[in-house]
Amino acid sequence: SPWGLDWRPPGPCQSEGLRGRCLELRVTGKGRVAVPSCGESASVACPSHPDKAHGGEGGWGWQSQAAQASDGTGSPGEAPAQEQEEQEEQEMRRRCQRFMAPPVSGPRELWRRRRDMRGRMELLIMETQAEVCRALAALDGGAAFTVNTWERKEGGGGISCVLQDGNVFEKAGVNVSVVFGQLSAEAVQQMKSRKTLKDKDGKVPFCAMGVSSVIHPKNPHVPTVHFNYRYFEIEEADGTKQWWFGGGTDLTPTYLNKEDAVHFHKTLKEACDKHDPKLYPKYKKWCDDYFYIKHRGERRGIGGIFFDDVDSPSKEEVFQFVQSCAKAIVPCYVPIVKKHRHDPFTPEEKLWQQLRRGRYVEFNLVYDRGTKFGLATPGSRIESILMSLPLTARWEYMHTPPENSREAEILEVLRNPKDWVH
Repeated sequence: SPWGLDWRPPGPCQSEGLRGRCLELRVTGKGRVAVPSCGESASVACPSHPDKAHGGEGGWGWQSQAAQASDGTGSPGEAPAQEQEEQEEQEMRRRCQRFMAPPVSGPRELWRRRRDMRGRMELLIMETQAEVCRALAALDGGAAFTVNTWERKEGGGGISCVLQDGNVFEKAGVNVSVVFGQLSAEAVQQMKSRKTLKDKDGKVPFCAMGVSSVIHPKNPHVPTVHFNYRYFEIEEADGTKQWWFGGGTDLTPTYLNKEDAVHFHKTLKEACDKHDPKLYPKYKKWCDDYFYIKHRGERRGIGGIFFDDVDSPSKEEVFQFVQSCAKAIVPCYVPIVKKHRHDPFTPEEKLWQQLRRGRYVEFNLVYDRGTKFGLATPGSRIESILMSLPLTARWEYMHTPPENSREAEILEVLRNPKDWVH
């Protein structure tokens, strides 16, 4: 394949009511991929979706400007003027080679939008997904990521990458979604609690895209991590557009390791400080406040950063900040996994991990804004929304850890957040 992929078609196309589910991939730490599930070669379009080739001269149905000129569809006199554009196209193609699957919007649309924010954000979330998945697969060394592409009939789609029952990770999911259409009435009401919207007959056109991940390790001495970075656009009744970014990265350890906490928070602080030294303390507090399980009086974890509805100082400046945060995901988490993945643990420590995961489930289903928005959006893929839940969790009646135990130590931090960088 011109994309450097290992094509091994595993079987017939299964739509399952989702028009675009013609890709089933397996990705290991070595980066080898098997696609498509429709059984066609890399250079042939899926018979169920003839408008979406899986490969071809440029890969994933992308014909370059140079190819158009060579087949007579371009003017030879335009060649010098096209040189810069062809260089940009080669760079775009190089970036797309690393994706876990073809971009949600399609390569041609992504190329067309390469200079506007929707195109740039989709590139960022696709690259973030690929970078994180490859890092996790290399760490695990056992199970492979299963990659499902899906389409939403109301508009858009996504790519879900999930690794289960690995050597290191019990469940690791990294999802990308790019959806558009009309906000549902319920979603509009949720939005109005935070934004002033001028809807027309209750309808609000929108576009939302993001990358979201939750990684649950097997070893109770390796913490769970969550990250999400997203971009939102809406069009009001008078035609004006509102936009904003949101996101964050946070850590949920079963047992407290102060050295790990400092490393995690310092790495995120460095990413924030590149843009404004005021951002880390502001978004660290926001994270502690947001991931609060009110009915338990505890935070979900030891925090990190969190922000939402950010629309200033400018679209470009906020995007650059989001990009820095996304690039900090692997360096803030992977060293912690490497450090503890082979630590011995007892059955009692594993039990405590399961109890803490119960708290994780409670927050995600009761409070999490993204989960509630996804469940309220018509055509959402429920499997992707609930990917954040662990394979296993436990609830015990009136469980209280012994005083001065390591279990009590983490509870104290969850009830009273600490400053880890000063």
